[in-house]
Amino acid sequence: MKLKLLSTISMAAIVAAGVANAASHSEKMKVGVLATLEGTYTVLGEDGIRGLKTAMGQFKSMAGGKEIELVIQSTDASPESAVRGARKLVEQDGVEVVIGPLSGSEGIAIRDYAKTQPQATFINGISGAQETTYVTPAENFFRFNTDGAQWSAGLGDYVFNEKGYKTVATVGEDYSFIYTQVFGFALEYCAAGGEITERFWVPLGTKDFGSIIAALPDDVDAIYLGLGGGDAVNFLNQYQQAGGDANLIGGSIMVDGTVLNSKGSAKDALIGTPSSGPQADTWDDPKWQTYVKAYQDAFAPEDRFPSPSLLGTGYYNATTAVLTCLDDVNGDLSDGHAAFRQCLSTIELDAPNGKITLDENRQAVGTNFVSEVIQLDDGTLATQLVAMKENVNQTLGIDKDKFAAIGLPSREVPACKASY
Repeated sequence: MKLKLLSTISMAAIVAAGVANAASHSEKMKVGVLATLEGTYTVLGEDGIRGLKTAMGQFKSMAGGKEIELVIQSTDASPESAVRGARKLVEQDGVEVVIGPLSGSEGIAIRDYAKTQPQATFINGISGAQETTYVTPAENFFRFNTDGAQWSAGLGDYVFNEKGYKTVATVGEDYSFIYTQVFGFALEYCAAGGEITERFWVPLGTKDFGSIIAALPDDVDAIYLGLGGGDAVNFLNQYQQAGGDANLIGGSIMVDGTVLNSKGSAKDALIGTPSSGPQADTWDDPKWQTYVKAYQDAFAPEDRFPSPSLLGTGYYNATTAVLTCLDDVNGDLSDGHAAFRQCLSTIELDAPNGKITLDENRQAVGTNFVSEVIQLDDGTLATQLVAMKENVNQTLGIDKDKFAAIGLPSREVPACKASY
């Protein structure tokens, strides 16, 4: 009788354990996502989400033994919309992990918001303003993409020494990310001997570039364009209509797939344009090619670009880091996410665009790609690798004190000098 009772208890325990185990496997974890799904950068945000979903597919939407449920919140590239979105995700939806944002000034705003929400962990989507991690970084904010200045590494030297562009004027959107892009370009280009004669700034979301185009100097060797999304397409259309034919240098999002795959022929003006950034579309590295195929297989051809944009790659890498570390800690976010954040801080991400590690400010150190726009056999445009720079850190290899003395990126910083 006693044996039978023990047997009954044991069976009950096994059943209970099985139920508990099933519940554990069916448990969901909400992960919040911020992306620009409205405004000038809508097309950028859409591909960011495709990159994120490509990573999710590779993990079968599971991490740490839990099903990952995405809560996607739209922003419009403004800091205000990013903070509103983050508040909804964290304070209303109750997410503990947020991936995003996409745009530069959004990133600075989310860094500051993160400091008010120590119970949550924020992993940058692809925003690239320097200040986000360089100035008063947040301990719970991690960025697995290099910033806009790091994306310029190698370009200034290339256009001065290989293209022979001794003087340039710049046109850029008037906000933190493009300041950071021009900052990185100017440091290297001016140190090589180049001269930036004029800098033009336009509001994000500009529709009419007529006055800027009319004011562009015709006595420079090239014009650097720090524009993206709808702004880039609008400028190219109007520049061609005005008969513009200057040599062009592209900021990273000027020659990204989000512009190169836009409708119309205006983008053809970019063929031959040198640029730089965190990837090159036609790179023959096996890891890159495997990632491109995974992206292509995840979406119907009409619902994606021929190759992932840098926005897609940024969100892919961020999501991969999140899911990898959730697996590493078995989904345990106790003790203020201590183990999870330790993993994020120390992981070496074997990313499709090169190995990525984080510095003491949780800022990516990685590879940068100098490229030129080419036309492929099928008529589409893509970026082709011409040079690579590995292990690019946030101070661009410059001594930290000397780098700090240059000042933060702005309309006029850095000054164009032969030495810093």
